[in-house]
Amino acid sequence: MTRSDASGPVTSLGEAEAWLESLINVERRSDVPYERLGLEPIRALLARVGDPQGGLSVVHLAGSKGKGSTALLVEALLRECGERVGTFTSPHLESWTERFRIDGQSVAPPRLVAAIEALRPHVEALRAGPPELLPSWFDVTAAAAFWIFRDAGVDRAVVEVGLGGRLDSTNVIQPAVTAITTLELEHTRFLGDTLTAIAGEKAGILKPGCPGVVGDLAPEAAAVVEARAKDVGAPLAWLGRDFHVDVLRADAAGLELRLRDGGLDVNVHMPLLGAHHAANAALALACVNRLPGLSGSVPSDAVRRGLAAARLPGRVERVADDPPVIVDFAHTQASAQALADALASFPERKRRLVLSVSADKDLAAILAPLLPGATEVTVTRAEPTRSLDPLEVAAVVRELAPDIELRAIPNPFLALRSARDRQEPDEILCVTGSVYLAGIARRVFAP
Repeated sequence: MTRSDASGPVTSLGEAEAWLESLINVERRSDVPYERLGLEPIRALLARVGDPQGGLSVVHLAGSKGKGSTALLVEALLRECGERVGTFTSPHLESWTERFRIDGQSVAPPRLVAAIEALRPHVEALRAGPPELLPSWFDVTAAAAFWIFRDAGVDRAVVEVGLGGRLDSTNVIQPAVTAITTLELEHTRFLGDTLTAIAGEKAGILKPGCPGVVGDLAPEAAAVVEARAKDVGAPLAWLGRDFHVDVLRADAAGLELRLRDGGLDVNVHMPLLGAHHAANAALALACVNRLPGLSGSVPSDAVRRGLAAARLPGRVERVADDPPVIVDFAHTQASAQALADALASFPERKRRLVLSVSADKDLAAILAPLLPGATEVTVTRAEPTRSLDPLEVAAVVRELAPDIELRAIPNPFLALRSARDRQEPDEILCVTGSVYLAGIARRVFAP
């Protein structure tokens, strides 16, 4: 049994999840306009619980794509350097506990329950006060992460920005290193409708004297980041200028890379699919190599072991074999193209797709890279209220690929099992389009 009111203590994971979900979209209340987005609510909440973020040594990551993958790669590298690591990423695929990791594992439910119960009375007190201090659900989840990391006594925290950067809930920290991975047009309603506007929001995580690492950006976005760094006095290192990666091999067995940063020059194997992970690996190493206590002294063997052990759930993830099933939550044109490029490395060239896409996404842009080479598409609805109607998705598939075999099965569990049953030995089954569907697929195909 779960509940979401404040009538008693939170004592189970189900109650903690229900209470967190009761906070979702609180900023849409008519008396709390979205424009109040800012740091005052989370600062007020954190102050009430002793500012747990204050003592953390943090790697803070922003970007349009790749920041979650880079965060998990930073985690893997730090663990091989002998450090205890707390990692905060979003979204989750199957359980809220996935957002909060300690030493490479989702937190145990009792630890998340304890964090929520510690925060809940303060959140309820703030909710009864001025609307401008009303914490959002992401304020609370970020605060829970900081509370958990302090409680666990981690050596480092790896923190992924939720939305933007400048006004994101995570931007209350004083980081040890920052990173900006890539930039594209995203969340334009909130961040602006140009790359320069979005770059300005992402660059808001740069802090005085704090080293930052930056991925491959368009010139106009790079200029904004460079200007912000100069204004605040943040030294920057750029991919392709100050640190480097060469893709030696990219196929269905993974990646072989050469990484160079300062005195480090190391060849590594990563069991990850998709050449786009090369940049993420380079950024992760650049972050770790600039942390106090590790700067310039990261052992090559730790780099090899850490990247070889890294796993990225839901990111071009192989969840079954004979024949292969790939799960990826691509939901932008760029991520769909990266997925299509990764699938092209498989010897099985034919592919079947299972798709569900959220209502706020550019459906045609996501489909365009994925439909060529597909023999069959099954459209479904992974989430009842947020996913597009399968018939709407099917209509766009039909428009873009008139001759493709097309099926609509609204129940995602039935859609996945049916597609697997129809898969031939020389075909890949690819499940993509949304985080919701990726999470369901991992449950369906779990060994």
